Amino acid sequence: MTNEPTRTDSAPLLRVEGLVKHFPIKKGLLQRQVGAVKAVDGIDFEVRRGETLGVVGESGCGKSTMGRLITRLLEPSGGKVEFDGTDITHLSTGGMRPLRRDIQMIFQDPYGSLNPRHTIGSIVSAPFRLQGVEPEGGLKKEVQGLLERVGLSPEHYNRYPHEFSGGQRQRIGIARALALKPRLVVADEPVSALDVSIQAQVVNLLDDLQDELGLTYVIIAHDLSVIRHVSDRIAVMYLGKIVELADRTSLYEAPMHPYTTALMSAVPVPDPRRRGAKSERILLKGDVPSPIAPPSGCRFHTRCWKATQVCTVQEPPLLELAPGRRVACHHPENAPDQVPGDTALASAGEAIEIVPATKASNVEATETGAGEAAASGAVAGAVASAAVEPAVKVPSPAKAPAGDVTDPAAGRETVAGAEADAGADSLSGAGTDSVAGPGTGREAAGDDGPSEGGPAKGA
Repeated sequence: MTNEPTRTDSAPLLRVEGLVKHFPIKKGLLQRQVGAVKAVDGIDFEVRRGETLGVVGESGCGKSTMGRLITRLLEPSGGKVEFDGTDITHLSTGGMRPLRRDIQMIFQDPYGSLNPRHTIGSIVSAPFRLQGVEPEGGLKKEVQGLLERVGLSPEHYNRYPHEFSGGQRQRIGIARALALKPRLVVADEPVSALDVSIQAQVVNLLDDLQDELGLTYVIIAHDLSVIRHVSDRIAVMYLGKIVELADRTSLYEAPMHPYTTALMSAVPVPDPRRRGAKSERILLKGDVPSPIAPPSGCRFHTRCWKATQVCTVQEPPLLELAPGRRVACHHPENAPDQVPGDTALASAGEAIEIVPATKASNVEATETGAGEAAASGAVAGAVASAAVEPAVKVPSPAKAPAGDVTDPAAGRETVAGAEADAGADSLSGAGTDSVAGPGTGREAAGDDGPSEGGPAKGA
């Protein structure tokens, strides 16, 4: 039984209203503030008990900062954060200490979140020591039980972090987060630094632990396939704002915000038999605007193909346009236009490039067939040469005609949204295609780049 009988299970466990975090930019000898990075700029959402809320968006949109704000690892610049009816927005360190048992975080970097000088037993037992909790049966037995629960051996108790792989280190971080049986776990990119096979193991582990312990998750990620697998509802962020919040099925089948539509168009279809059913690919041109000076009005209007005059001056509120679906857009997809008849911007027609699905499929099929034919010819030629005259050299393949060379300028125009630049987080389901263009930087106060020595993403 809970010690707060006035609260019902229907009340949200976490409520966020108008959350803001601006990081000041200071210059000069006197360190005067000359600007601010608006990492999170007024977001509202709720997390129900026992559910999983997924948060997706490009690098630099404020996902990691938002996670650190709701766990109070960062002090908010404004807004309100309520946990189980208690306002924790500006609680002191001492005031937050009792709540740390109920709010825990799994960090993005499995290499940097573990102290290399401490043993695994010391790392996982730290929450018990800090909270003054003495488990039944002793601390060592409890820690070894946690290690077994996350798929490690009790013999790992006396080992050091450098003796483990990336997936094992992430499991150690999960064991530490679950040590005190929290009610809310914020997982910041829990599988981004892991290869695909290890990603599946960690995601399935999180699912099993949620069923076993009744956990509530906020999972931050850029991999749309992972988010679809683990989430009940999904929030899409763009430049410090939530632009769409909906249940998993509705968001993937009929997205309303144009930005979400572009994200969903970039999710690859891994089944070759379904390649013909893939919709057109929407490639967003240009870079994400700077969070130091975001565009006026709707922040997406500089890259939106539906932008009108009202989008440049009036910021759309996050409204519920359908049951359980909230969208911040004047001209949503799959919903009535909120400002019909407004004048379209001249730049709207050049904001995107549409790539038909059949074109991509034909190119891939042609390349595959040509490769197979070339390989077969090379093998046959090599066998014949060996049988007749072993000393004869196999001629090099002919160069491609000049007309087949792609224009470099055209390639630069389509790279935004087609693939992320080096070091940027991939937003595709398989980690190979960018969802909406290259990120412009790392998450404010939350490094989104791959850790040193970590396996390459999109393996």
